[in-house]
Amino acid sequence: MLPSLLPSLLCSVAEPVLNKVIALDPAALARLQSLQGRQLAFELTDLKLRVVLTAQPNGIWLNQHREAVDCVVTTNLASLRQLRDPSQLTRLIRENALDITGDLAQLQKFNDFFAKLNPDWAEHLSGYIGDAAAHKVALTLQQLQQLLQAKLQVADQSVSALLQDELQLSPVSAELEQFSQQVSQLNARTEKLAQQLKQLKGK
Repeated sequence: MLPSLLPSLLCSVAEPVLNKVIALDPAALARLQSLQGRQLAFELTDLKLRVVLTAQPNGIWLNQHREAVDCVVTTNLASLRQLRDPSQLTRLIRENALDITGDLAQLQKFNDFFAKLNPDWAEHLSGYIGDAAAHKVALTLQQLQQLLQAKLQVADQSVSALLQDELQLSPVSAELEQFSQQVSQLNARTEKLAQQLKQLKGK
């Protein structure tokens, strides 16, 4: 178990760093509006650690409260590392090494927000190391970010596939179309029966 003060220390250190990165992206705060007040919790069972991300107008707060949140991802440290490979998602759930509860749409929204995060590193670094060096560092960071975005996109697709194939929570378009046809057919039959009943009453 982590010492009682260590989780709070981690949150207090990580939160300003995270929000500094968010502030470096001019478009981030606008995208954050769709997450206003939403909360996503990560629980690491082996470390007895719970971290809650709360979307605010000026950034994301990190804390450890135990109140209800929109979505909770429960796993252990070893499984969390394996989540870097989205293909492991289904296996981890089947082995009870990963549990996702609550509103999965909010999990995808948080994922989308971080995937699109695009801080202007060159502008920030130029004041410290000069324009040329800042440009080189920013280019390297941009390449790393593109790699991360690609990984997150694959993860997002894996979550969608999981909802459809494994948990059967999100209907595919063909299922929606079939359901719509069934509703239309039922509606037509109801109207026909209503007309027949009206005719019988008239007789």
